[in-house]
Amino acid sequence: MTAVPSQFTGDTLVKVKNLQMHFPIYKGIFRRKIGAVKAVDGLTFDIKRGETLGLVGESGCGKSTCGRALLRLYEITGGQITFEGRDIADLSGEELRNIRPRMQMIFQDPQASLNPRMTVGSIISEPLDEHQIASGEEKQARVRELLESVGMNPDFANRYPHEFSGGQRQRIGIARALALEPDFIVCDEPIAALDVSIQAQVVNLLQDLQKKLGLTYLFISHDLGMIRHIADRVAVMYLGKIVELAPVNELFTNPQHPYTKALFSAVPVPDPEIESKRERVILEGDVPSPANPPKGCRFCTRCPVAIEKCFDSEPEWRELGGSKNGDNSHQIACHLAD
Repeated sequence: MTAVPSQFTGDTLVKVKNLQMHFPIYKGIFRRKIGAVKAVDGLTFDIKRGETLGLVGESGCGKSTCGRALLRLYEITGGQITFEGRDIADLSGEELRNIRPRMQMIFQDPQASLNPRMTVGSIISEPLDEHQIASGEEKQARVRELLESVGMNPDFANRYPHEFSGGQRQRIGIARALALEPDFIVCDEPIAALDVSIQAQVVNLLQDLQKKLGLTYLFISHDLGMIRHIADRVAVMYLGKIVELAPVNELFTNPQHPYTKALFSAVPVPDPEIESKRERVILEGDVPSPANPPKGCRFCTRCPVAIEKCFDSEPEWRELGGSKNGDNSHQIACHLAD
């Protein structure tokens, strides 16, 4: 593994434009299409080389679908996914297979993502076999190196996943993701299924590997505290749309979108005096169905400050006035934001 500078260089590694991922709804014995679940519906953002972009939002808003679509685990409905200047949205067959080693995924549940019938060594070496990168002693040496890189004993290669704790299984999943020396990794809630005492260890491991190998992360999580700790920039997602994106410190200290404010207000403050005076934003109503989203702004049916325009027209995805142009701009989709 070749070490690279830990600070992200600022050049764009992944660029997404108007990404759409719709799942058709069929009905009747003739399987007639009657609609679609718009899980991801027009996302535009980029990820800089070497940075961590955090992606947050409620369950069912499309975070995991977005991550899988970026890796082309789905046939996307529309839009562009540019990886190192090359549009991969329409790639298939051998062309897509050749680019897959550069992009990998760490899954949420290490229990479900590891084959219980395979040894740890076989699990980690499977990508090497699939892409015919190493064999024999070279492959075994690579497996031992990968286990050491995630803080595990190389002699564990002959054991099975059920013999390990949740945190150790997630380390095995991370080692598998690193096997092909990727540049971009989608971390799909990698700590959600782990004990709180283990979560920090796994996150610290991911940060150490990023500094050592120059990795770029899309870090999907419900844990806003962890996102604040690990991310360089944060995107807030609601019902298939990104509603706000900004550098992590700016977003947490100066959220502008009503949904972002409501989301952050749900996070308790450890200072009792501040917590007692803090105003909570309580959202009323249920999240609309992604199969039948509102006409205007996706958040208009629950927004406490919505006006008539919010119900009629969809807000433009734009840079917030007053923020600096460039890589760290504050972007938002809201009619009322200044």
